[in-house]
Amino acid sequence: MQNRIVLGMASLCLGVLVFSLQDPLIKAVSGTYPVTEVMAIRSIVALPILLVLVHVDVGLSAIFSKRFRMLTMRALILFTSYTVYYLAIAALPLADAVALYFMAPLFIMALAGPYLGERVAWQTLVTVMVGMLGVLVMLRPGAGLFDWAALLSLASAVLYGFSQLMARKIGDTESSTVMAFYQNGVYLLGAALVAGLFWLAGIAHATHPSLEFLVRPWIWPTTIDFLKMATCGFVASAGMILLSQAYRLAPANSVATFEYTGIIWSPLWGFLFFAEVPRSTTVIGAALIIGAGLFALNASRRRSSGPAIAATCDPA
Repeated sequence: MQNRIVLGMASLCLGVLVFSLQDPLIKAVSGTYPVTEVMAIRSIVALPILLVLVHVDVGLSAIFSKRFRMLTMRALILFTSYTVYYLAIAALPLADAVALYFMAPLFIMALAGPYLGERVAWQTLVTVMVGMLGVLVMLRPGAGLFDWAALLSLASAVLYGFSQLMARKIGDTESSTVMAFYQNGVYLLGAALVAGLFWLAGIAHATHPSLEFLVRPWIWPTTIDFLKMATCGFVASAGMILLSQAYRLAPANSVATFEYTGIIWSPLWGFLFFAEVPRSTTVIGAALIIGAGLFALNASRRRSSGPAIAATCDPA
């Protein structure tokens, strides 16, 4: 059990790191292309990769799961979650959008009990609060958060949190690669459907950056921009599998705190690619987040090494 928890934490940290690479790529093209075109190109690139991974992992026959309805529902929730998040980063500073999105671990913790029947230890609640404090110190949310697009980022966090609880619930029979395949398929079909509906309705422009990113018509991308969008396909393939795997392996209330590690990467990418020097508050916030993660790992180890009778009471 302990090895599964540690592996789940590692999978989540790596998945968050991988997924963070999408944000600057998508924001870079959000002023020219619609979000549906970005998601479609990303999904097309990811499709053959995921087919190979499913084949190697569990065999292609696993795609025809008896739980396809739940797999599809989870994929639809994630499609909505990531779409509204991308719309948010088109209008908000990336740091502000990420700050609100990292409410997701709190939603995971709040729902883990009623949805999964998992016990939430006081140590876990403490790490969540310390992690949130680190987020606030690190990002210093400003007036930009009061743009209504901030609600999109918050809605994305709610939907993402619930989707990962679903991954935990169906992970006893479904592999992470199959879950990722369903996600990718729904992303592709959903993007095409949404774009088609706006085209049929004759809606091609909007005044708000988020809405403009949604309704803008498709255009032929330049080579550089196509490569940016295509790179998101490789990133998404790895990220979807790692995050699904994390919540398959470990109780949601054990790994959710490590969602906060993603807050480290935004300032790092800013420094590497845009010569932005991290503020002192960034360093302090990162230290709080890392400290919370280490505390959660240590608390998990202590609980798993307790008396056998206590372990049998653990729903996980």
